[in-house]
Amino acid sequence: MPNRVAVLSDIHGVLPALEAVLAEPDVADAERIVLTGDIAAGPQPGEVLDLLSGLGDRVGWIGGNADRELVEYRRGQRDEIPDPIAPWAAGQLREDHLDLLGSLPRTLTLPVSGLGRVLFCHATPRDDEEVVLVDSRLDRWKDVLGGLDTGIRTVVCGHTHMPFVRLAHGRLVVNPGSVGMPYGRSGAHWALLGPGVELRTTHFDLDAAAARLGRDSSCPGITEWADYFLHARATDADALATFAPRDGREGAP
Repeated sequence: MPNRVAVLSDIHGVLPALEAVLAEPDVADAERIVLTGDIAAGPQPGEVLDLLSGLGDRVGWIGGNADRELVEYRRGQRDEIPDPIAPWAAGQLREDHLDLLGSLPRTLTLPVSGLGRVLFCHATPRDDEEVVLVDSRLDRWKDVLGGLDTGIRTVVCGHTHMPFVRLAHGRLVVNPGSVGMPYGRSGAHWALLGPGVELRTTHFDLDAAAARLGRDSSCPGITEWADYFLHARATDADALATFAPRDGREGAP
């Protein structure tokens, strides 16, 4: 049973942010690193996958909706992807990248010291696009988590790019936020598990990272993309307003 697990979610192909998190002493010392999806859809997809693959069996991988969409697009199973950077990112991937992303499980269960059996997923345990938020009503959480084994008392998810920890019907729910595309405040967000839960932020030189993306990525519009996402121009209020209708709450526009 690992004593410390670092959780990295929603990297979205941003290599400078990933490198900054991996350089953190607590990430370097963690027995396991778990990736909770949306790993490659961004400006440096192949570079991010190659770096993570080089870490070996220490890494536990989970696929997110963006990872699935990259594979479906490249293999002719869909004609478009809502994220404007994703079709370009899909075109950058080698066949071994596609095989890797296509093989990723949707959930992973891992015992963690102090937390017992922890279930990791991308959006929710049953769906890689479903939306739950820090202020989702308890009935919503009951529906989303109701099918889980009673022995799982902690659930770690990603997808909405905003970090939170909350209780829902006795289960601890953790969202580490996004490494590469944060909403609300800048920095690379991640979580450290064991024996408790710590939400962490790694600060790095955003201007240097944006310049590097502009130099190293051939993605169209990369300068504007890097400025918007690295600097977290989308506020938490903006993101919550966008996601709220997908949370199924009454009265949402």
